[in-house]
Amino acid sequence: MNFDLPLFIFSLDLFGTVVFAIAGVLAAAERRLDLFGVVVVGTVTAIGGGTLRDLILGRLPVFWVQDTLYITLTFITSVIVFTLARKIRFPHRAIQVADAIGLAVFTVIGAKVALNLGHPPMIAVVTGVMTAVFGGIVRDVLTAVKPMIFEKEIYATAVMAGAFVYVNLNWFLPAGWETFNTLVAMAVVLCLRLAAIHWHLHLPVFLSIEDKDKK
Repeated sequence: MNFDLPLFIFSLDLFGTVVFAIAGVLAAAERRLDLFGVVVVGTVTAIGGGTLRDLILGRLPVFWVQDTLYITLTFITSVIVFTLARKIRFPHRAIQVADAIGLAVFTVIGAKVALNLGHPPMIAVVTGVMTAVFGGIVRDVLTAVKPMIFEKEIYATAVMAGAFVYVNLNWFLPAGWETFNTLVAMAVVLCLRLAAIHWHLHLPVFLSIEDKDKK
């Protein structure tokens, strides 16, 4: 068990690991990868962001070396979902929803780790974003898909908003409000991301003068 995190947050961390592994496996299944490829993609999706966070913050050894439950859970989840995906069809929306849940959970975890180590709020926001999106970036690269963070969709923006809310709530509210702060910040990420998916919301896209002339 990761003793740096309270039981409630630790449980969310494990939950986020599972749903990000699921999102990675479903993405890999769409590209028709074999079992080894699926497990690799599921694993890097689940632990990639937290690994980069720990390396940058000097939190060594990284979290999944300290507690092998993360790797074990990721492997088991990947194999189970791989087996199910060969027998039933997972809708594309399932990938997006699983990814949105993982984003919400890891945003809070990433920001909280930085705050616990005594880093300033700005660093906590950055590590929250990093923890949430980096695994998905590696997943998309490995499956030959343009990383969603570089698309016009509201993705990293939702994460940044949630991290900002979490850091500020922790600044203004006492420690006893930790559960409330966590749930509110997760809700911000989840609602923004799901709203963007449902209503096809997106950020403005850069258009050069040549692009505008073509129109």
